[in-house]
Order: sequence, then structure tokens, then C-alpha cells
Amino acid sequence: MAAMRAMILDAPGRPLRWGEMARPEPGPGQVLLAVKACGVCRTDLHVVDGDLADPKRPVVPGHEIVGRVAALGAGVAWPAVGDRVGVPWLGWTCGTCRFCASGRENLCDRARFTGYQIDGGYAEWTVADARYVFPLPDGYGDAEAAPLLCAGLVGYRSWAKVEGARRLGLYGFGAAAHIVAQLARHRGQEVFAFTRPGDAEAQAFARELGAAWAGDSGEVPPAELDAAILFAPVGALVPAALRAVAKGGTVMCAGIHMSDVPSFPYAILWGERTVASVANLTRRDGELFLALAPQVPVRTTVEIFPLAEANEALARLRGGRIRGAAVLVP
Repeated sequence: MAAMRAMILDAPGRPLRWGEMARPEPGPGQVLLAVKACGVCRTDLHVVDGDLADPKRPVVPGHEIVGRVAALGAGVAWPAVGDRVGVPWLGWTCGTCRFCASGRENLCDRARFTGYQIDGGYAEWTVADARYVFPLPDGYGDAEAAPLLCAGLVGYRSWAKVEGARRLGLYGFGAAAHIVAQLARHRGQEVFAFTRPGDAEAQAFARELGAAWAGDSGEVPPAELDAAILFAPVGALVPAALRAVAKGGTVMCAGIHMSDVPSFPYAILWGERTVASVANLTRRDGELFLALAPQVPVRTTVEIFPLAEANEALARLRGGRIRGAAVLVP
């Protein structure tokens, strides 16, 4: 069998291992992709650090994959060999449960996820379920398109739920927030960016993207928010955001994983404030967001790393030292 190079996680808590493994072959309903770029997402950190339990072992992380179709498994009518496609976090669903049947496939109890239960894109080659790949808009290079596939898609799903907010707070100004800020400004929303304490560079970046205000996550913004989206996986920010939103406002938790939310007084929830979460994405989200992105147009800011330097990219993301999104290129 042909071999390929990949960054492999043998067990959570360990650094990724640079090694060789057998190149996968597409099964029925799957496509084989030559990986052109793969984004480095905070969810990858949760897999590598062990915050998400029971990953496939060993596993190749990575779920913001841009690739070219090299071969088709049996029964695949689309895409075609040579097409450029994107692979997201949601990699497979049963298609028959009550959630799948009602268009809520993001909640499928049997769902499997790319780079977690399915080998992902920190590799030269990968396979994906043809149902869960997306055509990518022209005008984006491979590296620039990669963050659209999770930071963009999950960010879009979160934002779409509070699209009517006039003043929108974004907690954690990383890959997802730098995309959502552009969507919000396109819709005429006023953006308030909250960063790690003292992160002047991230605050300046937010202002460059049109934020009306940027400050530390513990600060009180200069105006009451209508909604807030939490991209930072810090449960303590939930009560902070509740204090920042006006009556009738929404606090949307957008992460796959979050530290425990501390207790808080009912008074900051009262007034018909809402705390909600977003789980994963649907194919419909992909269709809507990838059509909207070039109209805005959304521009992604990326820092590119060779595939073999995935551990360095993860370390820099863990330390908040990535401007925009990190992307691995084989």
C-alpha cells in the first residue's frame, strides 16, 4: 500500500508524532482527497489536550480541510475527480434518526467528527464522506479557504441566531470572531470585541476589522449589548456576558468544549435574558455561509505553517499568539 506522511496523535496529552502511515483508500460513498491545506482549530487543541474524551487512537487531527478529489468510492455521484472541496468538523451522520430527519443533523446521536473519530487533515491525504464535503467559492486560496470550514461555519451558525442584534459582543477574538466580525459589519451591526486581558494586538486587530470598541474580557463595554457570542472556552465569561447584555439579550456559547460555568445570581439572567449553545453545523449552514462569504466579502487572515510544524502551531494557538487563523500546508 502507498504511504503518506502525517501528524499523528497516539494519546491525548502527548505531542503529535510526525510519521508515515498507509494512505487511505475511499470506501463506498467516500472520496479520496489530496490535502492542500488544513486549518488549526481550537477544537483540535481540545482533542490533543484530552478535553474531548475518547478520540480514535491513534488519530490524525484536523477538520478544516481543503483538498482536491483524487479518487471516488463506489456510489459517489458528486464531487468529481479534480474538484476542490472542503471538509468540516461534522464528518458523518446516520441520516435516519429524528434529528437527521428534521434537518438537525448537527445533533445526530451517532454523528462522527473529522479529526476526532475520523482521521483528519494533518496529513498529505485523507478520505471523507462525499455527503459532507462542500464546493468552495472561487477567490480564496487553499490556505485562505481553510478557516471558512469551522471558524467560519460554526461562527456563522452562532451569528445567524443573533443576526438581529444591533450591538454584538464577541468574546475571544480569534479565527471565528475575525470572520463573524466581518459578517456583522456587513449587516450593519455594531461590534464589541473582548480579548484576553492586556492583549493589545488582538484588540487592535478587532478595530482594524471594524469593531466599535475592543477591550479585556472582564471589562464592561461602553454600551449595553443586545447579544454576545462566546468563542473563548471559558465558563466564567458566561456571567460576565450576562452582565453586559441588555434585558431580552442572548448569550450564545459557540464552543465544542467549555470549562464549567460558575454559579451566578438570578438577577443577571432575569429580564428575559437567554443563555444558549450552538452544536456543530449542518450542511445547510455550509451552503448558506459559503454563498455569503464572497459577497461580504469575508477575508481570512492566516499564518501558514508546514505540516511538520503542527505542534508549534498548536502551541501558539494555545498561548493566544495567532493573528486570525493558523493553517498547515503539506
